[in-house]
Amino acid sequence: MSWNDKLSETKSQLKQLGAMIPDTVAGFGAIGKSVKKDGALTFKEKEYVALGIAVATRCEPCILFHTEALVKLGATRDEVSEVLATCIQMAGGPGLMYSGKALEVFDELSAK
Repeated sequence: MSWNDKLSETKSQLKQLGAMIPDTVAGFGAIGKSVKKDGALTFKEKEYVALGIAVATRCEPCILFHTEALVKLGATRDEVSEVLATCIQMAGGPGLMYSGKALEVFDELSAK
C-alpha cells in the first residue's frame, strides 16, 4: 500500500470516528485550528515541530498528516531532512527508523 493510500485510509477512519464522537473530534480539530495561525512561530515552523514529535513518538498516521501539511506549505526535502536529523539525535534508533519512513512519505507526497 502506498503512503497516499495509507493517508486516504486514515482520513476515512477519522471521518468514521467523527461520525461516532463528533464533539470529541471537533474539539481536537479546534485545537489544531488554533495553532495554525502564525505567531512567534509560523505555521510551517509549527508543522516541523509536529513532524518531529510524530517521528519521536512513532505515530505513523501523524507523520502522514504533518508531512502532507509540510508539502502543501512548500517544505523542501533538505528542510525536512534537517528536522529528521534532530529527531534521530533526540529519539535514537527508533527515531532513525521512523525518520526513514517520514522521508519516504515526503518523497511520495511531494511527487504529486
